[in-house]
Amino acid sequence: KASAEDIAQELIKLYAQRKGTKGFAFGKDTVWQQEFEDAFPYEETADQLMAIQDIKADMERQQPMDRLLCGDVGFGKTEVAIRAAFKAVMGGKQVAVLVPTTVLAQQHYQTFEERFRNFGPTVDVINRFRSAKEQKDTLARTAAGRVDILIGTHAILNQKKVQFKDLGLLIVDEEQRFGVKQKE
Repeated sequence: KASAEDIAQELIKLYAQRKGTKGFAFGKDTVWQQEFEDAFPYEETADQLMAIQDIKADMERQQPMDRLLCGDVGFGKTEVAIRAAFKAVMGGKQVAVLVPTTVLAQQHYQTFEERFRNFGPTVDVINRFRSAKEQKDTLARTAAGRVDILIGTHAILNQKKVQFKDLGLLIVDEEQRFGVKQKE
């Protein structure tokens, strides 16, 4: 009970601090954003289009964004995240995609890599399928700003090992699998 109260107090302070903090306001969509979105091979649902519009509007405000997107499997949440990631990268920022399992990290890596293939952003992944040498190289390139989108499990929260040059967006997939403190 005492521990829960301590976490609650920390969260209250954090949210109060966040409320008074100015965030980075991303610019309006560019021609590149439209070309990227037009390359989506499926037809978007009305809910997807509304979520995309709302998230982009949030990203264009100076208030730090904190948005929850819910939907069943197969309803296009990943494409919504991909479009937000593209907007962030076009705004000169890096993106971290936090997932609960190694398998999901690998799946997202393949999906993001495929979707960004013809558009320039560099996508990489940190997971146990990568050798120590590959992970070290990925972390060095991330710190230098040469990785635009880094996908990984809770290991990417290790601020001593994982450094971003200019992180602008954190996407948390399946957030219910992370603890309150990890998410914040």
